[in-house]
Amino acid sequence: MILQETVLVTLVKLVDAIPMPSPPPQRPRGRPQFYPDRLFLKALVIMIVRHLQTPHELRSVLDQPTAEMQTLRALMTEAGRYPSRWTWDRRLKAIPATLPAQISCLGHCLATLLPSWLTSGRAVAIDSTILRARGGVWHKKDREKGVVPHTSIDTEAHWTKSGWHGWVYGWKLHVVCLVGRVWAPIGAVLTPANEADNEVAPCLIDELPPEARFVLGDIHYNAPNVQEACDRRDRILVTPQYGPYPHSDGGVEVRRIFHEMRSRAIENFNEHFKGIFDGHAQVPTKGLVNTQRFALGALFVYQLALLHRLANGMEPCVGLKAFLKAA
Repeated sequence: MILQETVLVTLVKLVDAIPMPSPPPQRPRGRPQFYPDRLFLKALVIMIVRHLQTPHELRSVLDQPTAEMQTLRALMTEAGRYPSRWTWDRRLKAIPATLPAQISCLGHCLATLLPSWLTSGRAVAIDSTILRARGGVWHKKDREKGVVPHTSIDTEAHWTKSGWHGWVYGWKLHVVCLVGRVWAPIGAVLTPANEADNEVAPCLIDELPPEARFVLGDIHYNAPNVQEACDRRDRILVTPQYGPYPHSDGGVEVRRIFHEMRSRAIENFNEHFKGIFDGHAQVPTKGLVNTQRFALGALFVYQLALLHRLANGMEPCVGLKAFLKAA
């Protein structure tokens, strides 16, 4: 009997085919790295799909004597060598710093696979979505005193106020996605929840594909620094305007259409993403680095799944949740 590759093995192998960000112009000091970044991106895919939160859990799962794990372990080698425990710990701790650039690089690739976006849309939507911190909350009165009343509290998270959820203690996942039939994320960073949307936006706008023409945001992105970031790249920022409603200026009807397009793209993507990776509950990690690895790693896996389905002529978003759950 011929066994078909599992979805997880397929996604891990796909990492070898994706583009990688350009290396830094000057190599860091110290001994050159023997294991490439791709190897640890493969490990990250396994961690996200199998809900593993630590390098120890990853190593324990890879050591299991199943056919799938033996195949995956073979993909985790370089020139016949397998990373040591310390290498796993060190490189997986460092990988969150490289994920925004990797997500942007793969996002450029996804944009080129969607000719409808290149020929008719060329708009992107930008927004943030809140992820609740694991454990208890650190109230303001205790934070000001430097008192941590319970060990379950993640002291690196922070507070934000949402018009829908009220006050939330946790993180913000700032995302840019394509506006169109396919909700393809092309940029993301994760910060504590108190980071203002407009302060994070310029770094995301600078990394957009050159074809991106319109940047659609809500009222929080109507700020001078966001406008300057768009002007530098010859992009048009479209946001609601301040002042009492209803607005009566000449552009109000056009902005209303763009706002509806933005909402359909980014809000549907956020709900889809959270539904697949259990983002409505508390995150399974503590600390900024670990939470970045989880949230940005999940978004990277989402991109990989889209790439696989587009390359194989499948409907990209329809059935994506079942596809990843089956992995």
